[in-house]
Amino acid sequence: MSLALEMDFQYKTTLEKAWSALTDSNKLSEWIAENDFKPVVGHRFQFRHQPSEYWDGVVDGEVLIVESPNRLSYSWATGDERHTVTWTLTDQGNGTVNLHLDQTGFTNVHGLEGARYGWSGWFEKFEQVL
Repeated sequence: MSLALEMDFQYKTTLEKAWSALTDSNKLSEWIAENDFKPVVGHRFQFRHQPSEYWDGVVDGEVLIVESPNRLSYSWATGDERHTVTWTLTDQGNGTVNLHLDQTGFTNVHGLEGARYGWSGWFEKFEQVL
């Protein structure tokens, strides 16, 4: 069984600013975690969070798709879970951009709900980075 998480967020911004917040390592560190991300297909990277008693805090990734400024996809691996995260940016006019998150590969509903909770918090920070 594979479960997927889909979330949409609207921001008053430009495609370029939203793309930069998704692909610039310094900006990513402001809203997700410390990282060595580069928007280059095949680049392997890590997001390094504060470890807890349940988790070492490390997410391993590899960039899969870079279609500036509309689509970005990378693998997201932590523990036994292997996911694919895909971002789709759409200019809705009137200075509004829709940011669509599609995260696939969840093996259980607890992981999916944990991710939903985590992304919801990060998206508040994303808006501040814009």
